[in-house]
Amino acid sequence: MWKEFKEFAVKGNAIDLAVGVIIGAAFGSIVTSLVKDIIMPPIGLLAGGLDFSNKFVVLKSAKDGAAAFNTPADALKAGAITWNYGNFITLMINFLIVAFCIFLVIRGINNMKRPTHAPPVTKDCPACQMSIPSKATRCPHCTTELSGSAASAT
Repeated sequence: MWKEFKEFAVKGNAIDLAVGVIIGAAFGSIVTSLVKDIIMPPIGLLAGGLDFSNKFVVLKSAKDGAAAFNTPADALKAGAITWNYGNFITLMINFLIVAFCIFLVIRGINNMKRPTHAPPVTKDCPACQMSIPSKATRCPHCTTELSGSAASAT
């Protein structure tokens, strides 16, 4: 069993996965900061100073009967049950940004993997318009000699 585990752990796929998880965690914290510190403040400003993370509805009052709280954390401390829709909106925006960034990275990788356009392997004979090998010096169909400017025609 130890031998199988070493083979699994040393395989490139397992190491790549581990590196991906570590980078993903770091990337997640960057995106969280981007959403929380850069994107949500202007959206909140445009929406009249709203702070989405503190938007909630009290579903059940606190044990002492209090029903008005400034933050979901205050409500939780008092024992109230809340529906934190503002946090959900923030997390959805966070997810959409992460998904879009991953899409851009995968798209860039796929573009790098695409083969470059190979030079054409055939050309048309200027006399009979038949398709012939691009390196041909004479058309095998009409026997036209393809030298000089005719040889470079495509």
